[in-house]
Amino acid sequence: MNLILETDRLVLREMLLSDAEALFEMDRNPNVHQYLWNKPLTEISEVHSYIEFVREQYIQNNIGRFVVILKETNELIGWAGLKYNTEIVNNKINFYDIGYRLNEKFWKKGYASEASFTWLDYGFNVMKIKIMSAAAHTDNIVSNKILQKIGMVLTEQYLEDNVSWNWYELKNPNL
Repeated sequence: MNLILETDRLVLREMLLSDAEALFEMDRNPNVHQYLWNKPLTEISEVHSYIEFVREQYIQNNIGRFVVILKETNELIGWAGLKYNTEIVNNKINFYDIGYRLNEKFWKKGYASEASFTWLDYGFNVMKIKIMSAAAHTDNIVSNKILQKIGMVLTEQYLEDNVSWNWYELKNPNL
């Protein structure tokens, strides 16, 4: 994809195979996966598979998760972006969601909401998405606050494998 988005502090660019080491550092941390089924990655090959999956989404859906680079240091601090879901989640299919995941050392600095605001703007104003969705583990207070901060509205709770999740939606205010 030839898309690069920027904020004051961040560069959002496509995910590359060369990003695997930094993404593996993030995803092997149990704290990062506390609300993601408590399954941190154990092999870098899992990251390679994920990157290939994301890159395939770029081709199929013309969108996907992008890495987040801190301008000040040029460090990869995580990923954020839009995803077109073709699998059933909360009894829904074929919808766009917004998501993010950051390396723990970059938490609580506003980067997730900064990247998410940029993705909402792109999704609504460039892609003309009618409704943006998101999900967060019910107990993940920080992620729920981020989604609320960017304007997402809690519409329901649902269970997946006996785990409670909050479902958020936001209608495109320009349509």
